[in-house]
Amino acid sequence: MEALLVIDVQNGIVEFGDFTNELNLMKHVIEDFKSKGKPVIFVRHFDKEEESPLFKDSAGSELHPFLKDYAEHVVEKWTPSAFFETELAGLLEKFGVQHVFITGFNTEFCCMFTAISAFDRGYKVTFIEDATGTASTAESYDMPGLDIRDFVGTVLHWSDVIEVLDYEEYVEVYK
Repeated sequence: MEALLVIDVQNGIVEFGDFTNELNLMKHVIEDFKSKGKPVIFVRHFDKEEESPLFKDSAGSELHPFLKDYAEHVVEKWTPSAFFETELAGLLEKFGVQHVFITGFNTEFCCMFTAISAFDRGYKVTFIEDATGTASTAESYDMPGLDIRDFVGTVLHWSDVIEVLDYEEYVEVYK
């Protein structure tokens, strides 16, 4: 069984930029999974600092309205990994999942950490690179010209253990 993880699509992240394309790709993948009766699991990240846009119970920590109506299953987390001290592993076991697909925010943190954690737990992992986004920029890392999403996708691909696809490749292989 396959499951889709939709990571941290929350107001406090999405408001940092124009993520129209990424959100639309996520929506297409969600609708594909739902049409096949496969589980779609949303993940919400919380921070403890009150000034954080992801402070628990703040408007920023809420799922973004564009996708929130698809959220039947929601896992809450406090670290970049959706597996660390959460109910995700139990939920995946309940559904009989062996293969997880990764979409969401932030590419270089929560999406990447969750992908690696899933592999470490024995799941087959597919990372849909252009269905992830990040509020960070090349300037955030003082690395002019850095394409964060492409860099993370390349690193995961070169690991030779995590499948990295763009949306078009996902459609060709899995739809």
